[in-house]
Amino acid sequence: MRPRIIVSLAISAASGLFCWYLLHRFHQGAADFQWAIRGAQHLLVRRNPYDTPLEQYPMTAALFGLPFVRMSPEIAGGIFFGISSGLLAFGLTRQGYPRLLVFLAYPYWASTLTAQWSPLIMASAFFPVLLPVTLAKPQIGLPVAVTHLSRKGILACVIWLSLSLILMPTWPLLWWKQLGNYQHFVPLLVLPGPLLALALIRYREGDAWLLLLAAMVPQRWFFDSLILWLIPKSRREIVFTAALSWGAGIWRWYHYPSSFNQVGRWAVIFIYLPILVVLLARKQAA
Repeated sequence: MRPRIIVSLAISAASGLFCWYLLHRFHQGAADFQWAIRGAQHLLVRRNPYDTPLEQYPMTAALFGLPFVRMSPEIAGGIFFGISSGLLAFGLTRQGYPRLLVFLAYPYWASTLTAQWSPLIMASAFFPVLLPVTLAKPQIGLPVAVTHLSRKGILACVIWLSLSLILMPTWPLLWWKQLGNYQHFVPLLVLPGPLLALALIRYREGDAWLLLLAAMVPQRWFFDSLILWLIPKSRREIVFTAALSWGAGIWRWYHYPSSFNQVGRWAVIFIYLPILVVLLARKQAA
């Protein structure tokens, strides 16, 4: 246990510092996490946080922003991402240190650039008490929540949702009206995305449903697919999928996407399909 804690703290510190550096270097404030902080600030003064079409997070995300409202944005983003990465590392090492190779996947580094929620949502698969974080970004939290349900996790989600409604009873209706502003792609609907339906061959396995559900929910960018690395378990599987995922990163480096469907196509080719190959290549349990 002690080595796991030390390793996780080291990853937490390194990732938090690096995220802070990127946020500071590129003048991004808290980047994506800024919307949770903004929502928290509006909650504290009882103002409507949905006074701009850019605010698309539910108030369940704003609750996570409350501890950070008095920090400078870059520090807040760095601390949030560092904590997220440390918790993910601690969860991954429960099944062996080779699973830390997940941090080599391109979606993790894409998350680092803008202080994304993906590492914390992925970490919630290992700790039921963290499951409410899937309510903060439900479009990618849903696949994790559905495939990792537990009594403790459900109770934690009910408490978290109830708290948000007590603080702002009307937020679900206000948030729902914002969803039309969310630009996205759905992996299953972007060619060659329909191939992902082949995961049904392993319909008895939870990993197959995680892949299918992830392919069915709206997403915006490559970092949203980090949750798929709950599927590869062995060193070989993780290295194979992580290496291929950089195809999306290299493509992005040289091309600015013309549409979100284009982003989705490269996410399917370099991220989703390799995960599908890993899933289908495994020996089926008797």
